[in-house]
Amino acid sequence: MTDPNPMPDNPGDPEHTDPEATSAERAEAAAEEAARAQDADPEIDAALQAEIEAAFAEVEGGVLPVDPDADGDGEVSDIEAQLAERTEDLQRVSAEYANYRRRTERDRQGIIDSAKASVLTQLLPILDDLELAAKHGDLDHGPLKAFADKFTDTVRGLKLEPFGAEGETFDPEIHEAVQDLSSGEEKVLGTVLRHGYRFGDKVVRNAMVIIADPADTAE
Repeated sequence: MTDPNPMPDNPGDPEHTDPEATSAERAEAAAEEAARAQDADPEIDAALQAEIEAAFAEVEGGVLPVDPDADGDGEVSDIEAQLAERTEDLQRVSAEYANYRRRTERDRQGIIDSAKASVLTQLLPILDDLELAAKHGDLDHGPLKAFADKFTDTVRGLKLEPFGAEGETFDPEIHEAVQDLSSGEEKVLGTVLRHGYRFGDKVVRNAMVIIADPADTAE
């Protein structure tokens, strides 16, 4: 039968009786290994350095300090998880702020456009009077012509554009028909009684027209 705890050949050897001597030898061996590693590479491996410090600590204090993250899965992982969570929070807040800025800018621009459209709508009767004056020849020369040109250029610069010309296809969405003289399925603008106006993509006033056949407008 084999003895599970065989006696050493030399029971009096300090190696078997003095744990401090054993630890000292381990420390010296680790130091020699570190010296060899340092000669080969100026930067000593972190794990080897930790082993050296642990060995000397065991010799001097008799207690080996416990590393709470010795396996690399403790507090470091928690910090990484918290960092990832904070990063996601920051990204989410940044996206929400960007959406808020775009929405605010869109609302602000909408308010500005509505205000401009309201003012330009009030100026449409002046454009109608100038157009009527032009048909009667009152804008051929003189100060009124200069005023009409400047006024028209100003409102055009504010993106106010007229629409509704004879021969255009009739569209009930933007044309207001006061009379229908057409006889076929195809309807066009025969006579334009009052031009319509757009502000950008928005119709601020429909055109007032008389509907006719394409052949009538061609003649």
